[in-house]
Amino acid sequence: MHRNDRLSLQRIDRLSRDRLGAALYRDRAPLTITAWEVPGEPVPFAEAVAATYAPFEVGTRWGRPWGTVWFHVTGVVPAGWADAAGTAVELCVDLGFDSSAPGFQAEALVFRPDGSILKAIEPRNATVPIETETVDLYIEAASNPSVAGTFTFAPTPLGDLATAGADPIYRLETLELGLLDREVWELTQDIWTLRGLVDQLDPDRTRHARVLAALGRAVDALDPDDPAGTATAARAELAGVLASPAAASSHRITAVGHAHIDSAWLWPVRETVRKVARTFSNVLDLIERDDDFVFAASSAQQYAWIKQHYPELFARIVTAVHSGRFVPVGGMWVESDTNMPGSEALVRQFVEGKRFFLEEFGVEPLEVWLPDSFGYSAALPQIIAEAGSRWFLTQKISWNETNRMPHHTFLWEGIDGTRVFTHFPPVDTYNSELSGAELARAERQFGEKADASSSLAPFGWGDGGGGPTREMIAAARRTADLEGSPKVRLGSPAQFFRDAEAEYSAPPVWSGELYLEYHRGAYSAQARTKRGNRRSEHLLRAAELWATLATVRTGAPYPAERLRSLWQTVLLQQFHDILPGTSIAWVHQQAEAEYARVAAELGDIIDTALQVLTGSGDVELTANAAPVPLAGSAALGVAAAATAAPIRVRADGDTWVFNHPRVTWTLDAGGRVVGGYDRIADRELVDPDRPAGVLQLFRDTPREWDAWNIDAEDTAVSTELGDADEVSPTDDGAGLVVRRSFGASRIEQEFRVDAATGALDIIVRADWHERQKMLKLAFPLRLRAEQTESEIQFGHLTRSVHANTSWDAAKFETVAHRWLRLAEGAYGVSIANDASYGHDVHHGAGTSGGRHTVARVTLVRAPLFPDPGADQGTHEFRVSVLPGADVSEAVAQGFRLNLPVTTVRGAAPVAPALEVDGPGIVVEAVKLADDGSGDVIVRLYEARGNRRCATIRPGFDWTAVEQTDLLERPVPGDVIKAATPTAAAATAGFTVQLERFQLTTVRIRR
Repeated sequence: MHRNDRLSLQRIDRLSRDRLGAALYRDRAPLTITAWEVPGEPVPFAEAVAATYAPFEVGTRWGRPWGTVWFHVTGVVPAGWADAAGTAVELCVDLGFDSSAPGFQAEALVFRPDGSILKAIEPRNATVPIETETVDLYIEAASNPSVAGTFTFAPTPLGDLATAGADPIYRLETLELGLLDREVWELTQDIWTLRGLVDQLDPDRTRHARVLAALGRAVDALDPDDPAGTATAARAELAGVLASPAAASSHRITAVGHAHIDSAWLWPVRETVRKVARTFSNVLDLIERDDDFVFAASSAQQYAWIKQHYPELFARIVTAVHSGRFVPVGGMWVESDTNMPGSEALVRQFVEGKRFFLEEFGVEPLEVWLPDSFGYSAALPQIIAEAGSRWFLTQKISWNETNRMPHHTFLWEGIDGTRVFTHFPPVDTYNSELSGAELARAERQFGEKADASSSLAPFGWGDGGGGPTREMIAAARRTADLEGSPKVRLGSPAQFFRDAEAEYSAPPVWSGELYLEYHRGAYSAQARTKRGNRRSEHLLRAAELWATLATVRTGAPYPAERLRSLWQTVLLQQFHDILPGTSIAWVHQQAEAEYARVAAELGDIIDTALQVLTGSGDVELTANAAPVPLAGSAALGVAAAATAAPIRVRADGDTWVFNHPRVTWTLDAGGRVVGGYDRIADRELVDPDRPAGVLQLFRDTPREWDAWNIDAEDTAVSTELGDADEVSPTDDGAGLVVRRSFGASRIEQEFRVDAATGALDIIVRADWHERQKMLKLAFPLRLRAEQTESEIQFGHLTRSVHANTSWDAAKFETVAHRWLRLAEGAYGVSIANDASYGHDVHHGAGTSGGRHTVARVTLVRAPLFPDPGADQGTHEFRVSVLPGADVSEAVAQGFRLNLPVTTVRGAAPVAPALEVDGPGIVVEAVKLADDGSGDVIVRLYEARGNRRCATIRPGFDWTAVEQTDLLERPVPGDVIKAATPTAAAATAGFTVQLERFQLTTVRIRR
């Protein structure tokens, strides 16, 4: 930029900041303030309004961390203000904001005396319209501490209520009436838009010179001593450049009002409830004042909170939804993580989300809205389609630290071949304020500009909520058709997607996962939260199965509402800052408590159902809720208990040996696996010089985003936990226990061999007290694996082991569910787990390393931010290794560890609820239909990666079977090939044919 231009802009900036800001209000008037501090957790309005208030002065400190203070403000609008032309009366509030960033500090909600909500107070939206002659308002002010600070990632005690302190952290700076000068405000918006535009224009082009000259004339016309009296003249100088239209070829942006509200993060869930109320009340105020403004909000859970806690506000939202101004999007219960939730859990995100929107509003979102989740499973396109949705939007992939995503509008193809029309907004933020820089960036970065010309920009303060402001809407108005800028229109996501599809009929295809090259540590942080999720998912599966069987066999009541409530609890914990382990201590403490409650309730449901089914008796039975057909059939039922002799460990000189007909496992005197001989394949998998089953300790000091990230340099150097404190057989002789101590921690490994399969089970019990360290369980194996197969929802994902390209190298830590499999041609080794998600696989080091493959399971970490006590304490992990495993066996091992056969006592075995005759078809869920009809819903998928058929034999009377979508609505399809119900229910069956990794839902009518 030329020197004279730079000097001109400095002058414009100074006058705008110093003169216009001070002139926004023609006059101000004080109010009478009283206050009441809530002694504990937040209380409803009815309780607050009945409390005893004491006088309070501006300038007084208020609010302990995570506390609430109610202010009662009263007064009279000064005479003459109501008649002042070009003005508006407003309540002006500064709670003591420590920065301009909303969502991370003090916030407030303003109530009328009758309990109805007027509006909220945020740092960038700190006024409330006053349209009466008297003022009588209650302000619920939340003294939320700024846990993030300036995001230096320093450890802080503020994230735990027990350590946050009790001293006031804010000072009330302003609480008064102001007489807004509308013309000065409009001039401020004119200058802000044009000033932002100038920075994006070529300094040597005519448009830059003309806009800069107009800004100069405007400030010349503005009398510094009388901004209000000269604002109109200043605006007149800008009218011409504001009216100059954009070029016909300009990029087109659909600006969608939005407020990304994390359902928990640097604040607890209970505070999110209030954040949603504040943001939604601000949005409703804008809707009432602007005819074109459209706001989109996801997460049925957040709407449900409003319905429960703020019914008057919810009623207003219903009206706004029906008018098309307040648009539910996403169709999910929360904006969940998509890497770690299990198959049925990710389905239920859509089932519960869409059901809520359909039941409460009569609308079904068709766009999946996940701007901020940490990467996206390759199973998601199929789940989206099966849920009846059409479009997908994300933003987070722009955070990639290595490779730039080549597309912004494309077809995303999942593991089964399903494709979903996808948009990745080039504006590069889900918190846009529609600034000149953001709009220019959207046009500049748009990857499909040769064939298309439209993108979406979500605008509004987010993360901690806040939402759009009147200033943002003013920016959209001014850039609707402005030379030098993209054309901006206010609209809805559906409007954008329909137009984009029509404009771009043959977009490029991206196949496979949308892997985020960042936040890889989220697969492993807060291990107890992750264990709670995994355990809850499997207990929910078992509870639904046994409750269904009890109902169809005995007529016992089906606990539908209880199960639905428990599902919703688990789905909330899958939010993308809870399950990933990236929230404050308070959030994870609450999550662990919720998981304990869920486990207790589901245990009761399961016990009750099994008791109803088996009756009273002392016969030992086994209840199997995990059918995995390997070479033939499998059944979900209660059978007579079968026992197998355990594989005992024996001492052999300086080694310990487990002999199994399939595998011989050898451990040295230090408790390290030095032999794994596959008897069937006649091959040794473990090199004694490279022991397996070893614990490796890594430094864990990411450059930023501690709980979120694992950096490549921290994975380069490890310390193996070598010498054991003790190695001894277990009391039953079927296991070997190895104890080690290091630092402040103690680790116990228990080795056992599964009698049925020969798999080596390793139970790791850790009393973990390290900081900024990471513990992995490593398996260097003698096989050349070119690829890994990692379980994801409804199938598995194949990834390369090599790091030939930057895309492969960036995947140095990846996610798998219950198992991964190392594949050397047709030969494979499975590594299953019961609570872990993070893994890494690479070829060995050195010149001979290419003949070895090292697979590691990430067990536990110890980041310091945002929870400085993360992962401290006791943990237990179970990992199992099976040589010679095909995909079906890998699936079976995953079920064995996560949903083992349950031993019960009853009168007699129970015929199976369902039999599956056909390898590779896995039943994911069995439940009663949501409509109360008594029909049975079965969700199943093809697991091996090949087209295949199976016969399903229900263990109850049935009349017909039909294919449905995930919401149990009939859909056309060719999955069901034959259905032959007969009077002999035990032998009746129907045939299904599934394509590669296809998931399907069938309704069995009774």
